[in-house]
Amino acid sequence: MNTIDMIDQQLLENVINLARQTGRYQMSRFRSLPPGGGEEKVAREFVSEIDINSEQLLIEGLSKLLPEAGFYGEETGTTGNELLRWVIDPLDGTTNFLSGLDQFSISVALEIDGLCELGVVLRPASEELFSARRGQGLCRNGQACPTVSNVPLSQALIGTGFPYRSKDLATSFFPCAEQVLYSSRGIRRFGSAALDLSYVAAGFLQGFWESDLQPYDVAAALLFMEETGCRVSNHLGSTYSPYRDRLLVCGQPDTHLQLQPIVAKHYQDAS
Repeated sequence: MNTIDMIDQQLLENVINLARQTGRYQMSRFRSLPPGGGEEKVAREFVSEIDINSEQLLIEGLSKLLPEAGFYGEETGTTGNELLRWVIDPLDGTTNFLSGLDQFSISVALEIDGLCELGVVLRPASEELFSARRGQGLCRNGQACPTVSNVPLSQALIGTGFPYRSKDLATSFFPCAEQVLYSSRGIRRFGSAALDLSYVAAGFLQGFWESDLQPYDVAAALLFMEETGCRVSNHLGSTYSPYRDRLLVCGQPDTHLQLQPIVAKHYQDAS
């Protein structure tokens, strides 16, 4: 049996159960730490014992499911097999978590040769669950999500993230945000990219852009968007790679068609 054949519904259910177990652990610690806790890895990017323990729970469980797979984790980096590996963000939205805000998520993706074949994103606070296998569509809480509708930018709600990893792009972000704000229904910044992109895939946000996202932020949700017909590109309109590109632009087809040139205009110097 080849690796693709092993990516069946049972494997997906096992990953879902593991994500839920990790989510229950996180909720048992939620709002137990004083605001301002955690350690600053780099400027404005935090890690806590909950991140580290959550990643260990995921690694231990996923290793039992596919012993031959490697890992790319936010806290532990890359280990083992790079052609078959789990890409995991154990707590996407750590700053929210540490501040007592419940917008955070767990993201687990299985990559084969750089392409996501299975993905799970869980919002522990509400137990909202997004899951997909390649070619099988996206499910939310076990129910199939339809292909996204198509609205122009003027009717779209747009998600983004502040460039806290990208100080050199701040002078691009704020003029871009101003133009998008007055070209759309509004902008939202929730603080968990994995959830933001899952909302795009499900049609709750109609577009999104952000700079310097990491593979573990987006791996699962990129599959979700593909499964529901969203358009995904870099700021220049070319195929997006989280391993290469600084800018991600995505959304429903017409929204993306109008959002991408705005982002390109303001991020001309991004490389």
